[in-house]
Amino acid sequence: MKQILTAVSLLLVLAIYSCGSNKKEKEIVVNVKTDTVEVYGNSKSAAFPGRIKAGDDINLSFRIAGPIASIHASPGNFVKKGDVLAQIDPRDYRTQLAATEAQYRQIKNEAERIITLYEKKGVSENDYYKAVYGLKQITAKYDAHKNALADTKLIAPFDGYVQKTYYSAKETVNAGMPVLSMIGTSVMEVEINIPSNVYAKKDQIESFICTSDIYPGKVYPLEMAGMNRKANLNELYTVYLNLITPEGYPPLTPGMNVKVGVQYKNTSQERYLVPINALISGKTGSSVWVYNANNSTISNREITTDGINNRGYAIVVEGLQRGEVVVSAGASSLKEGQKVKPIQQQSKTNTGSIL
Repeated sequence: MKQILTAVSLLLVLAIYSCGSNKKEKEIVVNVKTDTVEVYGNSKSAAFPGRIKAGDDINLSFRIAGPIASIHASPGNFVKKGDVLAQIDPRDYRTQLAATEAQYRQIKNEAERIITLYEKKGVSENDYYKAVYGLKQITAKYDAHKNALADTKLIAPFDGYVQKTYYSAKETVNAGMPVLSMIGTSVMEVEINIPSNVYAKKDQIESFICTSDIYPGKVYPLEMAGMNRKANLNELYTVYLNLITPEGYPPLTPGMNVKVGVQYKNTSQERYLVPINALISGKTGSSVWVYNANNSTISNREITTDGINNRGYAIVVEGLQRGEVVVSAGASSLKEGQKVKPIQQQSKTNTGSIL
């Protein structure tokens, strides 16, 4: 009887161990709501809605008129600098150049003969200047007609994408009329509009960053390219920023909405904001789950708080950094190192708010 009980106990232990192993093998990825850590302080930071734009966004046109022989690019095509995008029928321009070239050679030979004679005192000074002037005149005409023939080809000025075509083959186009539009891929820009109270502190601005709800946890640095010195009709000043994409980050493309953070110079301690629901109470104080976008896991971090602001956010004075991402709902049911998936949220707007 004792042997039977021992065998049954061993089977129960094995069954329990097997169930535990199966549970470990099936790791569940939990969907969680996340929020980006914001800097708090009336004089330290501000946030504004922005939009990604292509640094190069242009319409291309021929410098001459004529019937279009061919269009070599369609909307959405990627093209490289120097590629031929479209061409005007070169027939008339070739004929024009051939006639001018014949004149050029004839006048050039005659001018060279007169110049040689002038050096030997064989012709008058008046004949010499006529020959020199005639040669310059025909040379300018010859160069212009060579350029006109070269201008029958519409060349891509940079690497990028064709956005739209305005003409088709066989249609006649005038000089300067847009034939197609292109956007570049080397530089992306962000534009924001700031109110006068922020513009007045422009010399105190330390840095710019932007975030996108499409890529939670990714913080993109920005460099200021320029700022309008005159307000628009809405009494806002436009700031132009160049986007810097860190290595390994997904690119932000034209048309995407972003949130731009403006950070001011300040030597005092920075404070941050997180949703009150992100806080976990413990024996030693409060903590939050910090999301790691590189491996989609969370880790617990102790923080020090200093009350709640008027928006219902906890003010954090120690333990977090600007731009980090924390779990803002369901934090009490998570565990260290657990894999999670941030829930895609609708884009927030915070026009001109001072955080």
